[in-house]
Amino acid sequence: MTMEEMKKRKKELGFSNAKLAEVSGVPLGTVQKILSGKTTSPRYDTVRALEKALASEPYAETARRISTTSYVDTESGQPINMLRDSAAYRVRNEVEKQELPRWNPHRVGDKTLEDYLALPRDVRVELIDGYFSNMSAPSVIHQMIGGEILYALKEHVRKNGGSCIPFVAPTDVQLDCDDKTMVQPDVLVVCDRSKVTRQRIEGAPDLIVEVLSTSHWYNDMILKMRKYRNAGVREYWIVVPEQQAILVYHFEKTAEAAQYTFEDQVPVGIWDGKCKVDFKKILENIQFLL
Repeated sequence: MTMEEMKKRKKELGFSNAKLAEVSGVPLGTVQKILSGKTTSPRYDTVRALEKALASEPYAETARRISTTSYVDTESGQPINMLRDSAAYRVRNEVEKQELPRWNPHRVGDKTLEDYLALPRDVRVELIDGYFSNMSAPSVIHQMIGGEILYALKEHVRKNGGSCIPFVAPTDVQLDCDDKTMVQPDVLVVCDRSKVTRQRIEGAPDLIVEVLSTSHWYNDMILKMRKYRNAGVREYWIVVPEQQAILVYHFEKTAEAAQYTFEDQVPVGIWDGKCKVDFKKILENIQFLL
């Protein structure tokens, strides 16, 4: 989306600069500088946040449709809707009604680990600062990319040994070791095996990779990035399939993200670059779906 297209879309939505800042999570001063042309080379993740905010209809998304296929109850003979009348649907519906707030380290919801563990098995959510965040089923491209990254990490460990263990979603991560946050990163590496239990990971992984999806862009780009950094995650990758880009945060060194493309071999920082994920090969494998 060009700058002129962003300005046009902003006008169509009736957004002020303040509203765009609120919806995108980008500071108001930064929004003003970008749209005025004062900042000529804004950061990639900032532009993506603005594009996503302008491309969506955040206040019209609440009208979700569900399947209307009806079945007959064998006892009463009355038509029922298997999705609507299930316990899983009722829980999912409540989660969808709940608005996950913009990141605020001092704002905590009332949901706990006990509530999370009590959910029906077919309801997949994350618990972030006491709020449930609904997780839609990942796309095929999303799964293929995550699988390729996992394979590269596992191959490195297999050849070089060491204590690190790669995992793939859904793996529960009790990020802050409290009862208010439980996340399921797409791919992760844990090198301190004392954090690994039979049920979950307890504490911050060394490396987390999230493959960005349209419905979860704010969580991955803003909310979870800050959560991961503050929890002690050493390295965080955000893979953006639509842009064929990878953002890599080395939290121990800098707050800025290094940027790569699907033409690059991306070095794994926690292993001092001795392992590299070849995204050109990943692109070749998913090209038929693009």
